[in-house]
Amino acid sequence: MKNLFKYAASYWKAMIAIVLILVVQAYCDLSLPAYTSDIVNVGIQQGGIEDEVPRQIATEEMEKLLLFVSEDDQQTVMDAYTEDNTSYKKETYVLKDSVAEEENTMENLKDILQIPMMMTSGIESGSDTTKQMEDKLKEQMSQGMAQSMPQGADQTMPEGMPQGESQAVSLDDMSMFDLLKMLPAEQRATMVEKIEEQMSEMPDTILDQAAVSFCRSAYKDLGMDMDQTQIHYLLKTGGQMAALALLGMVASIMVAFLASRVGASAGRDLRSGVFHKVVGFSNNEFNHFSTASLITRSTNDIQQIQMLIVMLLRMVLYAPILAIGGVLQVMKTNVSMSWIIGLAVIIIAFVVLLLFLVVMPKFKVLQNLVDKLNLVTREILTGLPVIRAFSTEKHEEERFDDANRTLTKTNLFVNRAMTFMMPVMMLVMNGVSVLIVWTGAHGISDGQMQVGDMMAFIQYTMQIIMGFLMLCMISIMLPRAAVAADRVEEVLKSETMIHDPKQEKHFPEDGKGVLTFDHVSFRYPGADEDVLEDITFTAKPGETTAIIGSTGSGKSTLVNLIPRFYDVTSGDITLDGVDIREVKQHELREKLGYVPQKGVLFSGDIASNIMFGNSHGSDDEMIEAAEIAQATEFIDTKPEKYKSPISQGGSNVSGGQKQRLSIARAIAKHPQVFIFDDSFSALDYKTDVTLRRALAEKTSGSTVLIVAQRISTILHAEQIIVLDEGKVAGKGTHAELLKNCPVYREIAESQLSRKELEAALNEQTDRKEDQIHG
Repeated sequence: MKNLFKYAASYWKAMIAIVLILVVQAYCDLSLPAYTSDIVNVGIQQGGIEDEVPRQIATEEMEKLLLFVSEDDQQTVMDAYTEDNTSYKKETYVLKDSVAEEENTMENLKDILQIPMMMTSGIESGSDTTKQMEDKLKEQMSQGMAQSMPQGADQTMPEGMPQGESQAVSLDDMSMFDLLKMLPAEQRATMVEKIEEQMSEMPDTILDQAAVSFCRSAYKDLGMDMDQTQIHYLLKTGGQMAALALLGMVASIMVAFLASRVGASAGRDLRSGVFHKVVGFSNNEFNHFSTASLITRSTNDIQQIQMLIVMLLRMVLYAPILAIGGVLQVMKTNVSMSWIIGLAVIIIAFVVLLLFLVVMPKFKVLQNLVDKLNLVTREILTGLPVIRAFSTEKHEEERFDDANRTLTKTNLFVNRAMTFMMPVMMLVMNGVSVLIVWTGAHGISDGQMQVGDMMAFIQYTMQIIMGFLMLCMISIMLPRAAVAADRVEEVLKSETMIHDPKQEKHFPEDGKGVLTFDHVSFRYPGADEDVLEDITFTAKPGETTAIIGSTGSGKSTLVNLIPRFYDVTSGDITLDGVDIREVKQHELREKLGYVPQKGVLFSGDIASNIMFGNSHGSDDEMIEAAEIAQATEFIDTKPEKYKSPISQGGSNVSGGQKQRLSIARAIAKHPQVFIFDDSFSALDYKTDVTLRRALAEKTSGSTVLIVAQRISTILHAEQIIVLDEGKVAGKGTHAELLKNCPVYREIAESQLSRKELEAALNEQTDRKEDQIHG
């Protein structure tokens, strides 16, 4: 798991930018439900009025309010307003701007006026309750006046009431507010206290709505256009929602772009790292990692990592930001329903844990099954001619089907687990929505919340659950990607056995290419016995050193030690007196012209393959190398000659042509040491002889090592090393070995007749005499 985050963490600058943009996106997404709530609560239910303290109020309405305000608070209220007799049709009190900007002062005014506004609205509504209170108050006042006035006095004009010249007012014609004005201040205060005690049990939501309703009535009484106010509020809030949605969309696009860029960059760097690591592998590492596995790790595994990095940056980082922000918003909206979110999270966590326990073991084998399928496919496609020749198509089809079915079953199991998760999550989301509506409806009925608050709570809850749902989706992908990351890391962290020295040496500039094996022994890593034991010889410039022996005697292993495909277990290999382990691999291999046992060509054309080791060489060098390797014979017959295409692996040329192009490639490099690892086996005898003669002229100043199976190929070598079970069984010329080495004589007699052996001996004797006299 840590490897995944390590690969992503190398792009920390982009990740910081992504986190900041995600915060902006989360702010936009989390703000939208609040605006939805405002549109429903304020824009629709409250007619676009947000004020809980009237900013403008008619003088007569203010007088009504002050009837329910204590004498101490009346002065506070009046200090907050100023008179305005010009802006409206009625005399008006207008809230001072300085007061409106002070949050604490506005909150204090709200506390003072909230219940008086509700009482005033109730009285003005003319409800049955208000009429009962009015009748009761009139009855009490009538009884009180009758007891306090002398018999025969006029009872139509209570003391303190305004009088007209010819008009009399009776109690029956008075409004509730007129009656309250008549009450002594102490009695009115007592009545207000009793009403406040009864209202104190009411939810704050009802009091807030009553205050807004009073403000709306006050504004309407002043002649304000309430429809226009509502439309203005809806347009303003809707515009803000549209702007936030647009900003959120832009943030989402930017996050997707940056996340995709980081994921693609991580995939590119990982593929590059794996490739460079594999290029530096010795043969031992290639034996540890199969070619099919390395291909899977370089493609499928890295693709899994790349996809998950994108998902991590787009979802995993966003999910906690969204969930935490949603929880904070929910706490501000309605705490009483927070238990619903907790219940949903517990259910989701349980489902995810169950899936992990069931699915996780399958992910550990899934990538290995992909490796196996790739291996089988590669083997079948590579060996198709052999399969057809032996008529084993049916068996290979069954082998492929077996690997394919096993992988398919595992994939189906994982996908079914994922498809099971989605319905469960949708059930949880829908169940939570129903539960919120059920609980919220009771809250609305009891006056504890508004419809918009419930809608906002649903949206916040869905955002929180979506955050966890995104984490759940990632949790399904995470195990497979974690396995893939571990497999890639296994390649990147693998120890390469062949290293460049810390304190490097260099070959002498005047070196000729003298190659010496000094008591060299070698065994493969993990093996119990040496493959080569105590090998000692010197290959000199201008001479051909041949290595021959039975199959499995260690011929190819010996020449593979020279370019350091393996390092010797004991002893030394020196080139011009310098141990090859003490120079850089690149410098060593620049001195060598290596032709492997199996000719390997690369996709391109004939020219690019011949000049593979000498890319800056001239056309003349290319043609000369092709002529020496006897490759012009078939190159000249092609319409495009040296520009003729070569398919991948050289599949469009024959085995002999492939070998000749491989030899030409080594010649064009102009190395000091030529290594031919059984490179003439696919050539006919005539071509073999012609090539070796031309090669002898070209390599007269170079050291030549030839591994061969055929005696005819090495008859004229100045030195022949005979290997038998990893040991030197003989060393000398052809003639000397025939006399002194039974192993060599046995090989020679099995390939050549007695007459051919005698002819070869005579030819070699003549050549020696010519060299002496020459």
